[in-house]
Amino acid sequence: MPMIDVYATTGTFADKHRLAGDLAATLKAIEQVPDIPLFRKNTAGFVHELPAGDLSNVDGDSDYVRVQVLTNAGALNREQQLAVVEQFTQIVADAAGDPTLAERTWVLLTEAVQGGWGLAGHANTNDELVQAARAQIAALQG
Repeated sequence: MPMIDVYATTGTFADKHRLAGDLAATLKAIEQVPDIPLFRKNTAGFVHELPAGDLSNVDGDSDYVRVQVLTNAGALNREQQLAVVEQFTQIVADAAGDPTLAERTWVLLTEAVQGGWGLAGHANTNDELVQAARAQIAALQG
């Protein structure tokens, strides 16, 4: 149930809502979690626009995008990490209509510690998230 934050200067993306949804759907697919409401409703993207001048590298360039992906600990194996970075970079460049943006897109993979994943007012461990998913699958089947 990852959270995705995209930071870019205002005007980088024409359709921020679609970008957020595309990133969320892509991550859900890469994680290979069951297609249940628990995961569909709690995998989300947020696009944060920064005013001109709020972003700079050492040379003063501000045409960068930063994507931070927060997952529960151990959610992504190495193959999945590589897939997230590659696919998110391409999605960002496509959404901006600028293929060269792929060279200036940073994707940060971050893991929440056990108990550091709050959902519905509860700090969940990985085991609790798995139990919640199993319970929802059972309820949907039954």
